[in-house]
Amino acid sequence: MSSLSGDWREAIDDVDAAIVDGYQSGFPIEERPFRRVGAELGIDESAALDRVRTLSDRGIFRRFGAVLNPPVIGSSTLAAVQAPDDRFDEVAAIVNEYRQVNHNYARDHEWNMWFVVTAGSRERRDEILAEIESRTGCDVLNLPMLTDYYIDLEFPVVNADRFARESLCEGTDSSATHISEEAAGDLSAFEADLLLAIQDGFPLSRTPYGDVADRIGTDVDDVLAGVERLRNDGCIKRIGCIVNHVVTGFDANCMVVWDVPDEHLDAWGERAGSLPYVTLCYHRPRRPDQEWPYNLFTMIHGRDPAAVDEKIDELGADYLPVDHERLYSTETLKQTGARYEELVGR
Repeated sequence: MSSLSGDWREAIDDVDAAIVDGYQSGFPIEERPFRRVGAELGIDESAALDRVRTLSDRGIFRRFGAVLNPPVIGSSTLAAVQAPDDRFDEVAAIVNEYRQVNHNYARDHEWNMWFVVTAGSRERRDEILAEIESRTGCDVLNLPMLTDYYIDLEFPVVNADRFARESLCEGTDSSATHISEEAAGDLSAFEADLLLAIQDGFPLSRTPYGDVADRIGTDVDDVLAGVERLRNDGCIKRIGCIVNHVVTGFDANCMVVWDVPDEHLDAWGERAGSLPYVTLCYHRPRRPDQEWPYNLFTMIHGRDPAAVDEKIDELGADYLPVDHERLYSTETLKQTGARYEELVGR
């Protein structure tokens, strides 16, 4: 559904628009959060809750709650295979069978199937990759994130922007955060239970944190404190309404891979990550034995493929003057939240 057709935009008013663009993060961590949201919007608590429910029912929000951070909680990697055209569906079915695979996309490239595996340990993660390789007969490209320069899918969508943040002038704050492949969240039993209770989102009620507390048999104050702690520790990235970018028209999304000299990697990665139209920027390893020379990944989300290509041209000319390839996604094969039962030892 293209946002420029006005279909979804015509169905919402200015208050809905303020919710969509204003509450993708920073949602109140308090017992009656919709009371605060309503007060900020000039409506009552029930109206604020009803509007979020309606936006969710229409598919504008994918869910309401916490965005968790798999690389902090467990061991995660981006992987790819070269699936033969006549076996593409068969290979996709095998990959998607694993509950540890939460995203899988077809991309217009020789490596034509890209998926994310998140497991409780590096050993289990690599075991799954080996199983996929054995069962499909396809060589697996294993590309764990080594450095995070900028990752943020929060951007305004109630607009006619052709690419993410087109209407915003300011850049973003980027920094090199190195990721350990051996990462595993040092969670208490309570924190593990809390993560499992919120992994699919919060209940859409006046008292979402209280409902979570009832679910795991504890007090709401413990849940509020636990959510704050998990956010401060990086296990939770943000709390709010998670926008469905495809429904709002941002479906011209391109992953661009770059061959950056190692001595420039952090400086150029931070520079690229600071650009407002770059939604993801991170370092992954080269795999020369598999003819994969690229070590920097960027993502640009847009509504207009020509505008996205124009920004990639700008990125290459002005910021990353090196060899690169564009991998447009052509089909979503699987998209779910990561499953955390194994990651937290439950």
